[in-house]
Formats: sequence, structure tokens, C-alpha cells
Amino acid sequence: MTNFFTHKFRKKSPIEIVGMIIFGAIAIAGLVILFGFVIMWLWNWLMPDIFGLTTLTYWQAVGLFILLKILLGGCGTGGKDASKSSKHKCKKDSKTDFSKWKYYDKFWREEGDAYYKEYVERQTNPSQENDESKSDSE
Repeated sequence: MTNFFTHKFRKKSPIEIVGMIIFGAIAIAGLVILFGFVIMWLWNWLMPDIFGLTTLTYWQAVGLFILLKILLGGCGTGGKDASKSSKHKCKKDSKTDFSKWKYYDKFWREEGDAYYKEYVERQTNPSQENDESKSDSE
């Protein structure tokens, strides 16, 4: 786990990392703006005619989106009716599950160097591998 972020960002300059953070913030802001307009448009198109409700402003639509996200949200942030099994399943299937990374450092210390040297040997001498596979098939 200690090398997770080093592993993910090892060939990235600090400028690239800052750029990724800024791009992520802009993308999130863009999605919030987009969802706010979509919710406002759908609400104002359907709800007044069907249920006789009033129309929403943009900021009311954004607030409604945030409220719905809190109440019906994704993994681990569901409402009071969310079952323990669904929370466990979301956590188990999560892409940000770092529980397996605790073995990464130990594996690399014990076995990683040997596997890496074997890989480099195969890459630098592909003719030996082909000769071995031909002799095995005979």
C-alpha cells in the first residue's frame, strides 16, 4: 500500500498530476452543471403537467440532485434501507479497494525481482525462447 500512489504516478511529472487534478475538478463541475440543467428541464416539463407542482429554478434542481444523491446514492452512501449485503457487494467490487495492496510490497521484495529478471531475459533473448519451445514440441 505504501507504494500504490508511487506506482500509479511514477512516470508523471508534477505538472501532469496538477493538470489531472484540475481536469478532474472541471469535469466534476461540468457534470454537476449538466445534471442540474437536465433535472430542471425534466422536472419543468413533466411535474407541473402531471402533478400540478411548481417549476424549479436551476439552483433548486442542483439541490434536488444533491439531495437525491445523498438519499439514493452509490456504494456505501445509501439511505437507511440499504442492506448490509449490498454495501458489502459495492465495497467488494469497488475499483478503489486497496485491501490487496498490503501484499504488494512483500511480494515485490520476495519474488518481484526474480520475475522481473526472468521477463527481461525473455525480452532480450527471444530466440532462446523459440528454440526451447521447438525442442519441447519434438
